[in-house]
Amino acid sequence: MGSIRLGWLALIAVLFGAAGWLLNWWATRNGYPTPSLPLSSLLTMAVVIAVTLVFGLRVRRWRSEKRTKALDPILAARTVVLAQATAYAGALTTGWHVGILADQLTLVGVRSNLGPVWGSLALIVGGIVMVVTGLIVESFCKLPPDDDAGAGQSRESGEGEYA
Repeated sequence: MGSIRLGWLALIAVLFGAAGWLLNWWATRNGYPTPSLPLSSLLTMAVVIAVTLVFGLRVRRWRSEKRTKALDPILAARTVVLAQATAYAGALTTGWHVGILADQLTLVGVRSNLGPVWGSLALIVGGIVMVVTGLIVESFCKLPPDDDAGAGQSRESGEGEYA
């Protein structure tokens, strides 16, 4: 399993930003509502962030202690996958709402309702927090280079492997 690549996160954000801008441009000019997530989705994002942090802190605690018992490998693998999914979902959400915000800002002069602008800003911040959380938790799951937990096993490189 590979690490999160910042280039992929940026590419996802840019592609979905363009798609969000294009769809919002089309929707607002044809009488449809803004294709944005509702503000209640911030609660869901907060739950995902909290769960990701809880699992990540469990792995981090295991890494920082004297290892008297083994870490459940399924828990470690699920934590890495959850961290990566959180980062990618955050990049997608951020990009989408940046695209919507870009189009909404052009309409500020003709629209009295700034709800979509503030909603997009809130969801952009939530998406950025998801990306940062995913990156941090993924780093919790990487074994340090001087780790001797797998001393009997052959390793090509001890750095960057997951717990």
